[in-house]
Amino acid sequence: MSGDVPHVAGDAVSAEPLPDWLRPPPGGFTADDLDRLPDLPPHTELIDGSLVFESPQTAFHSIAVDFLTGKLRRSAPASLRVRREMTITLGPRQRPEPDIVVVDAAASGMDRTTYEPEDVVLAVEVVAAESQERDRKRKPQLYAEAGIRHFWRVENIDGRLTVYVHELDPATRTYTVTGIHHDQLKLTVPFGIDIDLTEIDQL
Repeated sequence: MSGDVPHVAGDAVSAEPLPDWLRPPPGGFTADDLDRLPDLPPHTELIDGSLVFESPQTAFHSIAVDFLTGKLRRSAPASLRVRREMTITLGPRQRPEPDIVVVDAAASGMDRTTYEPEDVVLAVEVVAAESQERDRKRKPQLYAEAGIRHFWRVENIDGRLTVYVHELDPATRTYTVTGIHHDQLKLTVPFGIDIDLTEIDQL
């Protein structure tokens, strides 16, 4: 996910007042507000109590999310489900939306609007230029502190799909990079995965 609260410069501020739902209540927004606020743009996240809005996607971002979602669905065991663009409620002021999550099948009801961290086996972020700081630093920090065991950061490196694989150190609640994959992504955890990353060039 990417984008920030929009700002308007110059005379447009008085001509286009902020909608009521954009004004934070006393104490700031909470995770529950994402389900209650009217007219909230799709794929809005809550990070550190601030609303974060989605910006236009690049072709790479869209294709990478589709590609990895399909591959993970073909690899995941029956006990897991793969979902794209669903939030995780990590706390009262934290409700980020990874690009892809792999969750326990028992937690994947069709009426859900968010998951709990204990439901999540893997979170995946495809990094966008406007959200680099969040995708590379703040969001993985939040996922690790919440105990999510596996995290992938996906980047466009010189036109190549590159996956940085992270695993949680439960003693420190921080991630350790266990591999950087350019052409082939072959893993045994969180389940058996063997993806030819170069196939994205065919899409």
